[in-house]
Amino acid sequence: MRRVAIVVQPGIRSFDLAVITEVWGPDRSRDGVPGFELRRCALEPGPIPLPGGLTLAPDRGLDWLATADLVVVPALAEPADPTPGPVLAALREAHARGVPVAALCAGAFVLAEAGLLEGRRAVTHWWLAPQLAAHYPGIVVEDAPLYVEDGGLWTSAGVASGIDLCLHLVREAHGAEAAAAIARSMVTGPFRTGDHAQYLDRPVPAADRTAEALAAVRARALRSLREPLSVATMAGWAGMSPRSFARHFAAATGTTPHRWLLEHRLDAARKLLERTDHPVPEVARRAGFASEVTFRQHFTAHVGLGPRAYRAASCAPAVAPNPPDSVRKGS
Repeated sequence: MRRVAIVVQPGIRSFDLAVITEVWGPDRSRDGVPGFELRRCALEPGPIPLPGGLTLAPDRGLDWLATADLVVVPALAEPADPTPGPVLAALREAHARGVPVAALCAGAFVLAEAGLLEGRRAVTHWWLAPQLAAHYPGIVVEDAPLYVEDGGLWTSAGVASGIDLCLHLVREAHGAEAAAAIARSMVTGPFRTGDHAQYLDRPVPAADRTAEALAAVRARALRSLREPLSVATMAGWAGMSPRSFARHFAAATGTTPHRWLLEHRLDAARKLLERTDHPVPEVARRAGFASEVTFRQHFTAHVGLGPRAYRAASCAPAVAPNPPDSVRKGS
């Protein structure tokens, strides 16, 4: 996933465009991040008007989607605005070739208009979810997750969750270390799972101490991942009963303590596989899994590769992306 195409058209949200550009645009090779070729692909040569008085100059036509490893669709500021037929056709062709297609926020409406989401799970901003479901009743619209994937089509919820999806795509293709390096440069959290709730009920002032206690428990748990943690142990740290702790934890994070621990242990295991040559049993122990068998089962189910295969893939020599046309012409 080195050649990334942004599908640009009049009226796309500048925030989404900025997120995509910030994740795949800068050269972060000194931080161990592979080089990407990011192109702005449009039906017309431009300049393309954006909301807020901005304009954008595309650098490629829609035909460049045929060479892309990933196609990303920003949202339109007005989700109901139609997308030109050739753009929809180019998206259908990319998906038919097996290229992952990701839509940020209301970009799900563009994929829906292209007919790509029919019969599939999809997510958009929670405020727009009823509108997407009403206009396209054949889509299984979910209003809770931050992002979902179905058949090579990724959709994300509103605004900041687009960052989460982009970082997740980097992590899936290039490993946790590359995604963490990009997140550090963006001064954002490197890891929010897709099933994290889109929004949470804000705690009332009387619950502030509970929120602080839960934050302290999470920080302590991250420092103690290799230990055999349980919900009862974490509840004891918070001074709560296990049932009360589980309820407050889910309200604060959008997921269960067990799921939260598992996701962070898997992320720790990824980093160990990428950074070290520890044997798989030692990786399992350091990441806090009770046995190598349990670790293999969870890792394979979550990542799609076994630990050894993942390590081999993450250590494979990188192939430099093709240089831009301007470089080739000047050489």
